[in-house]
Amino acid sequence: MRDYLSIESLEKVEDIMARKQDDLLIEDELAAAFLDDNTLIADEPTTTDNGAWDDSEEEFPGQLAVDVYETDTRLVIKARTAGVNKEDLDVSISDGILTISGTLNSGDDTDAINWHIQECYWGEFSRTLALPVNVKEDEVEAVLKEGVLTISFTKVKQEQAKKIQIN
Repeated sequence: MRDYLSIESLEKVEDIMARKQDDLLIEDELAAAFLDDNTLIADEPTTTDNGAWDDSEEEFPGQLAVDVYETDTRLVIKARTAGVNKEDLDVSISDGILTISGTLNSGDDTDAINWHIQECYWGEFSRTLALPVNVKEDEVEAVLKEGVLTISFTKVKQEQAKKIQIN
């Protein structure tokens, strides 16, 4: 006789699987800050006939995670950039489009013969975003402190609608 799972049991299993997936996505927040959408796909790794890893895939730069919020007078963008030197960061703005790019260097690992685990993202990363409000592009402050890049723009005041008198 076959045992069947109840609908409640299936829902519990789905809930547990969803939570485990969420845990995997936030397990290493620093690495997550530099992952691109392609990295999040859980494909099986491929190897060549001799057991070596197949490096034939085209490399894409990681996508930097950002927080964007407003105060009364400022638009603030924050990005976790732990391990990135100020000299390795490039921030630019043009017509309301902000681009943050850089390189995360792993240091000297050229002597490594056999990697057992390599989970950290090393290399180029980039993020381009359209700013959600108008800003004064020449009134900007960028600070790198304790692994967090904070970019702050002065917002452009929006004029209130003016009543037009009809003669």
